Amino acid sequence: MTPVYRFPDLGREIGIAELLIKDDGRLPTGSFKDRASAIGVTRAFELGYREIACASTGNAASSLAGMAANLGLKAHIFVPATAPEAKVAQLLIFGADVLLVEGSYDEAYYLCMDAAAEFGWYNRNCAINPYLVEGKKTCGLELGEQLAQDMPEWLAVSVGDGCTIAGIWKGLKEMHRFGVLQRLPRLLGVQSKGANPMSRAFLSGTNRIEKQEAVTLADSIAVGEPRNSVKALTAVRESGGRMIDVSDEAILSAMALLGGRTGVFGEPAGVAALAGIRLAREQGIIEASDRALHVVTGNGLKDVRAAFKAVSQPVRIPVSLDAVREHVARRAAAFS
Repeated sequence: MTPVYRFPDLGREIGIAELLIKDDGRLPTGSFKDRASAIGVTRAFELGYREIACASTGNAASSLAGMAANLGLKAHIFVPATAPEAKVAQLLIFGADVLLVEGSYDEAYYLCMDAAAEFGWYNRNCAINPYLVEGKKTCGLELGEQLAQDMPEWLAVSVGDGCTIAGIWKGLKEMHRFGVLQRLPRLLGVQSKGANPMSRAFLSGTNRIEKQEAVTLADSIAVGEPRNSVKALTAVRESGGRMIDVSDEAILSAMALLGGRTGVFGEPAGVAALAGIRLAREQGIIEASDRALHVVTGNGLKDVRAAFKAVSQPVRIPVSLDAVREHVARRAAAFS
């Protein structure tokens, strides 16, 4: 049950009636993927497996490694060699067998699939394991409880493989069918411009995905060949929502805006949906009278290199009160 925060002032600054944030960066290993991994390792243990594998851009990997360690399973992890150091550090601390693949996430995915079949490991990979969506839908179930009578008009989620947005939608629909949630929101699926195969498919009115090389600093959504595209596109269309893509510069701006105005620190993919809300408002997709909920899917400490790109650098000074006075005076002059 991660918290939902309300930030009406920030919402008005963006140009909407209210902004709500659900912070899944507070989950055990710091990302939304813990919801799926908790189910995956439990099912593996139940079936008698003692080794489990997945490919990931980072968050699903660290999530699986932590959950596997908790149940005494051995995790075999395939991640691109470009994965952020903090995520690799988590994997190693959790005792995983870490394979840094000198290739893209898509190449790591197929290699992991082959290895799991070769060695008989339980396969936690997204869009292959049918149980994982039951974990991801718990975000929708929670939102049903937290916002039963007060669901905003829009719910924004960053999109890589498509599993997250499809899972959340499944949970929301169940809560609506149960009578807990009065109405369903429209989904805003947000991709990076450097990895936007689903956004392009949505705009063309098709489910056909054109593969691309994923180039974006938002590593958690750096997916050029999404595995759950049909479910994700179906969910967005069924909700009456939209897909949109944003630049890396807009993502970095959203990191600084969210952290500086709310105290919620999100990684690039975790805040991409906020950048999407801003762009959707600018384009008139979201109305000024609408409210929007943004799901922060990962903690900012997952990728501190990106965080440093989003902000100005600290000021180095000697141990001197005069130096502090000079600094304060410069700041006052700059903002006057």
